[in-house]
Amino acid sequence: MRATVPYEFVVGPQNEFGIGTHVWTVLHATVDGWVESVALAYHAAWTARRVTRVRGAEVDDIDLDGFEPVRAVRGVADTWWRGPDGVIAIHRGEAELLGDPALKVARVYEGVTLDGWED
Repeated sequence: MRATVPYEFVVGPQNEFGIGTHVWTVLHATVDGWVESVALAYHAAWTARRVTRVRGAEVDDIDLDGFEPVRAVRGVADTWWRGPDGVIAIHRGEAELLGDPALKVARVYEGVTLDGWED
């Protein structure tokens, strides 16, 4: 499947990874962090017993108590959080760049552990 987007992918002068038009939004502090986030997305999707997608304003209502950031992804606008029985991906970059809060997306992966995942 192909999709077009109204922005391009950008690598910044300090190796940041982001998306941009005439301005840009940093998604991950490093390109390596973005690569880790892609790997984590595949791992989480493959091992989760259930995945719940949340959109728009509801993303801000996600309770992250008991969760800690997954530092390996070097998240800035797009972040990953690990908890006792799952991980959560929160994607705010596109919403920030385009000024549309409805574009915020989170995925809650239940039953995923990151034992052995380097941080």
